[in-house]
Order: sequence, then structure tokens, then C-alpha cells
Amino acid sequence: MTMLFMAPKLKASSWVKHLRREDPNLDVRVWPEDGPPETVELILSWKHPLGEFRKYPNLKCIASLGFGVDHILRDPDLPPGVPITRLVDAAMIRAMSEYVLAAVLNHTRHFTHFLRNQALGEWTPRVPLHASKVRVGIMGLGTLGRGAAATLLSQGFPVAGWSRTLKQIEGVSSFAGPEGLDDFLAQSDILVCLLPLTPATRSILDRRVFSRLPAGAYLINAARGDHLAEEDLLAAIDSDHLSGACLDVFRTEPLPAGHPFWGHPRVVVTPHIASLTYPAAVAPQIIANYHRVRTGQAPLNVIDFEKGY
Repeated sequence: MTMLFMAPKLKASSWVKHLRREDPNLDVRVWPEDGPPETVELILSWKHPLGEFRKYPNLKCIASLGFGVDHILRDPDLPPGVPITRLVDAAMIRAMSEYVLAAVLNHTRHFTHFLRNQALGEWTPRVPLHASKVRVGIMGLGTLGRGAAATLLSQGFPVAGWSRTLKQIEGVSSFAGPEGLDDFLAQSDILVCLLPLTPATRSILDRRVFSRLPAGAYLINAARGDHLAEEDLLAAIDSDHLSGACLDVFRTEPLPAGHPFWGHPRVVVTPHIASLTYPAAVAPQIIANYHRVRTGQAPLNVIDFEKGY
């Protein structure tokens, strides 16, 4: 059984090295030098060429090399009946939690303000916001959202969460569905987006959502760039309804030169680094699923096609 690495933007040699460290007998090939297509039964994918999966008649599993699967589901020509899996990795959950906490503290401790004034040589103190007085709302209470919530709670922040269905998480005020969104937004001084990207969540961070947030609220988006209506965010900040934003993901990446976010004094830009996939950390679960597929067992961490994640 052949595993095919189909991720044109990733360093294949590092992935192959760590996969073979887990299984020295592994038959793994790197697209496009993939050999006979009928021997390929599992594909590791990240931003694959659309329509390419159809070339492999015996494909039994498509594995995303990340938490998200939107980059796979955007393909209109997916082979029917082939399960799609995603990675679930404790190191990635921890990294996202650290990023969210750093972004929250950057805002509440006014670091962006102080760095800007340092460049100007200006001494302008601001009183930090006390954690207990800053309500953080997390959109998306999957593994990443739960991890971020636990980290913020440990630092004394009140945390609420909003998701498709109601979740029971100790210490977190939970809201669900369209009927719960406005109440959730009304008590979010900092709004964190960790939602999966689906047709229902595309452009969800828009003018309407921003208008329901308290005046002076702050946005953190570390999910997907397509969640955000960028012009609506700029309008909300420039009108002073929102105090600013920290953005790790964008509709076009890399963020184009001259984009308004680059020079905006109240927007922090990071280059999609909130939670990276490390081959050494996730190779064991990939190999475990490879052997499950090879022996006729169902793979682990299979997505729900109807939900889109």
C-alpha cells in the first residue's frame, strides 16, 4: 500500500524523514513523482491541486496535514465515499492557546501602544486592563477553542463560548446557534474566532457581528481568513466602535503589499503562525492511521461531511 504526499507548499523531505522514522518499511511517494496511480491508497494533503484525487482509483483515505479540512472540501471533484481525516495534536492545541493568550495580553497590557510610542520616543503610560474585568468570547468550542478557553480561565479571564451546538465546559458560559449569537456577542469585550471554515461560517465576522459587540471591543482571528469581511473590520475600527484587531489569517496569503492592514496603527498582523504542524509530533498518528487503512480498519479523526469539519 502506497502513501502519497501531496502538499506542494510544504517541505516533503522533512515529512518523509519523520514518517519513515516511525515505519522504516513505509512505501511513501511525493507528488507529482507518484508512480503507478493504482497503488496509492492514502494521500496526505495540504492545498492540493483541485481534481487531482480523481486520478487514484483505489484511494481509501485522504488525510489533512492540519486541523482544518476546508482546503480539501473546496475541491468540487472529490472521489465519493473516501473518508477525510484531520490531525488532532496536543502541541498544536497548546500553540494556539499560547497565541490567543499572547494576543489577549498584548491588548489588555497595551503593548502595541507602547511599542509604537517607543519608536516615537514618547513616554505615555496607560493603565492595564484587569483580567477579571475583560470578558473573552470564543467562537468555536472544538479542541482548539476548548484549549484556549482553559488557558484564559487559568489567567482569570471570564470566558464565554459560541458554537453550532451547546457545549458543557466547566467555567465557560456556553451559547449556541443563531439564536444565541447576539447574547454571546454582547458580553464579549474580546472576540476570538477559532471556528472551522464552512459555508455557514464564511464571512461571519462582518458588519452585523461587529455592531453587536460592546463599544471598544477587540477582535482576534486565528481561524481562517475567509471568516473575515476585511472592509467591515476596517470600518468598525476606523469608526472607533472596535478598538483594534490581531489577525493571523487572511483572504490572500501572503498578505499583499499595500494592504490596509499593514499600515493600520490598531491592527496587529502575524503571518499565519498561530499553530503550526510539526512533522515529528504528528507522524505517529499518521502512521497509525496508515496501518488502520492497510488492515481494513476505519481511520481515526474522520470528519463529518455534513458539518464540514
